[in-house]
Amino acid sequence: MTETRLSRRQALMAGAALPLAAATAGTARAAAPMLGAAMPQFHRFTLGGFEVTTLLAGTRTVEDPQTIFGMNASPEEFAEVSAANRIPTDKAQFFFTPTVVNTGSELVLFDTGLNPEGITGVLAAAGYSADQIDKVVITHMHGDHIGGLSGEAGETFGNAAYYTGQVEFDAWEMSGDETFEARVRPLAEKMTFLDDGGAVASGVTAMAAFGHTPGHMAYMLESDGRQMVIAADFANHYVWSLGYPDWEVRFDRDKKAAAATRRRMLGMMAADGVPFIGYHMPFPGFGFVEARGEGFRYVPASYQMMLG
Repeated sequence: MTETRLSRRQALMAGAALPLAAATAGTARAAAPMLGAAMPQFHRFTLGGFEVTTLLAGTRTVEDPQTIFGMNASPEEFAEVSAANRIPTDKAQFFFTPTVVNTGSELVLFDTGLNPEGITGVLAAAGYSADQIDKVVITHMHGDHIGGLSGEAGETFGNAAYYTGQVEFDAWEMSGDETFEARVRPLAEKMTFLDDGGAVASGVTAMAAFGHTPGHMAYMLESDGRQMVIAADFANHYVWSLGYPDWEVRFDRDKKAAAATRRRMLGMMAADGVPFIGYHMPFPGFGFVEARGEGFRYVPASYQMMLG
């Protein structure tokens, strides 16, 4: 081995170069532009033999959330609950999360987002095209769930059959709602109407979850002994809806029935350990439920669904 010795002058020169190198490195890092906040557009995992993909079809900030959630709670209670969960009381972030389920033989889309551009764009990001969708399931007929069915270019999912609840369709048919008339009624002849327990495909079963709308449906996914609930909108906020299921929500058509549905569905999922996908849960939109006090606690999924 050859021993290398530095002269005093060489050592001093090397030491003097270190601050310059550090300053140069710092300057290079500072020159990188700010890119802004970003989120993934999709998240995919397996459920038994199914492949499930949640899609972020949109997100927006909403002011004054107590005009929507906890309408029958006092401002003091709402503020206390929010502070305990480290979320503000003056604004909330809404997420819009359709779901694709590949059963191995069919590609099934649950809800369609706010508009055709949003759903087709996020489908493309996830590796799908609209004409690959075999079945479109509408959980209920609020505009943020049916908005992507059609637009100026016509029907978005030209090769698909459509499934929705009979009670839900009948209620909206009499409503005179413009979005229903434009997006849903033209597809009526291609629709299969379901009651509680009706099948969309093998392992995809309708579950009555009325209250948010007259015939709102959730759906149970079952494959190779694994289960998951497509919850849609029976619970719309991970704190204010799960922790306080009796808190009134502005968009619940029948508030008493909606609260009873939340307690029933959340109680079932907590007792059986069944995860769920919530249309408005923080993206990627799925997690578990635990009983806590008089309500429930949302436990976001981490790596559980990666383990098969």
